[in-house]
Amino acid sequence: MASIAKSWLCASCRRKTAVSLPIRSRYSYSTASRHDRPLRMAVVGSGPAGFYTAYRVMSKVPKTKVDMFEALPVPYGLVRFGVAPDHPEVKNCQDKFQEVASSPNFTFIGNVSIGNTGGHFAGCTIPLASVLHHYDAVVFAYGASKDKKLDIPGESELQGIYSAREFVGWYNGLPEYANLAPDLTKGDEAVIIGQGNVALDVARMLLENVDVLRKSDITEVAIEALLKSRIKKVHIVGRRGPMQAAFTIKEVRELMKLRGVGFQNVDMSLMPDEISKLPRARRRLMEIIMKGSTANIDETPKSWSLDFCLSPTEFLGRSDGSLESTVFERTLLSSPFDPSSSVTSTTEKLTIPSSVAFRSIGYKSVTLPGFDEAGILFNDRKGIIENDGMGRVLRINKDESNTQQGSHLPGVYCAGWVKRGPTGVIASTMEDAFSTGDAIASDWNSEVPFIQGESNSGWEALRSGVENGKCQVIQWEDWQKIDKAEKERGVRVGKEREKFTSTKEMLAAAS
Repeated sequence: MASIAKSWLCASCRRKTAVSLPIRSRYSYSTASRHDRPLRMAVVGSGPAGFYTAYRVMSKVPKTKVDMFEALPVPYGLVRFGVAPDHPEVKNCQDKFQEVASSPNFTFIGNVSIGNTGGHFAGCTIPLASVLHHYDAVVFAYGASKDKKLDIPGESELQGIYSAREFVGWYNGLPEYANLAPDLTKGDEAVIIGQGNVALDVARMLLENVDVLRKSDITEVAIEALLKSRIKKVHIVGRRGPMQAAFTIKEVRELMKLRGVGFQNVDMSLMPDEISKLPRARRRLMEIIMKGSTANIDETPKSWSLDFCLSPTEFLGRSDGSLESTVFERTLLSSPFDPSSSVTSTTEKLTIPSSVAFRSIGYKSVTLPGFDEAGILFNDRKGIIENDGMGRVLRINKDESNTQQGSHLPGVYCAGWVKRGPTGVIASTMEDAFSTGDAIASDWNSEVPFIQGESNSGWEALRSGVENGKCQVIQWEDWQKIDKAEKERGVRVGKEREKFTSTKEMLAAAS
């Protein structure tokens, strides 16, 4: 793959990258008058952050030309592969994205990865250096493709332990996890470690009536696995208490309303005495938890619980190498009713039977190959591209003491989770992307420096090299063929769409 990627550099890019240059001189930046030509912008990633940034800039800077690169053959990122299948209303933002894509100044370039070949299935790869030579601006909006680990005994060795990201990707048809094949038949109890909305989504998929899910765009493979599932009880476990939990009202209410599913009452000592005095959102959340489910837990075939003040310490397995139980250590809250309360460990242990476990403790963005050479400052600990808070990417500088300092890297921006971390919902991602778009528009109109590319001709300068690499590029009309084929597959099984779960199938439908 590396040799192929090298051949996709245009001739001028090959000449430039053949010589090792200091970071400051590797790219030049232009402050020349730009009002007589359009802004040429590349967006890396086609999820909500990418589309909303493109929309904002195109609406504020007339005649802006946007080329959007996506590693997979299909667009929409988290909307397609992360939103729960029984939440179709959340996917309505796709209407706005289609409006953006219909502009003659927008080009979708699918099945093309920038810099990173890892986890990319039979697609094209263009070096980041080549992209930087042909645009005024580059926006990184590629989300968070990894997940955090617990790093406790048994996590890597035992079968039946998954990340929530893997499981969500599997039932949503993400090609990377098409073959995950989670075994839900080993026992009747599941543990989910983490108490964010993704954790509650996973619990709902495990407990919901499969006939309800059939009508959604969940994959048929997932339906078959859920039909065979023996899971009857789901523990959603967190280190802290209800006042510190990250889940929101909608997700808790949905679980409480599941038919035939009971809720185990929480420890009332963790609930404030005067709930009425809490801020409105937190008050409503506490009221829902205290009220519980309308179903009697002693009469329902399935149940779930919110288990607070427990920190995982070890996974225990059976002789066949599969998970049998999860060991937790009880924690103490310094101030149980303070949303920012600190936590301390105790020596008291609790073992919960669990034939399957999901860690849902956060996603993480990773650096792209070429960042160091371009001078892009990436924070590995936080999993974000360092930026000024408005999306202007910071570059690596060294002072006299060799300490890294950050200053704006002209023409380079970021948006979404790779900008602020994997938090929030699509609405907050939209606001975040708009702030990046506003920064780009302000900089362009203020004549501050941008990247001075070889020709500022964008995809036109790159496509010949990609096509010579015998790689199938997916453009918007090709995606529409895939979209149509998936909907036709869905009609045959009585739902809106049946997704392709391999890039090979996607590319064949586009041909």
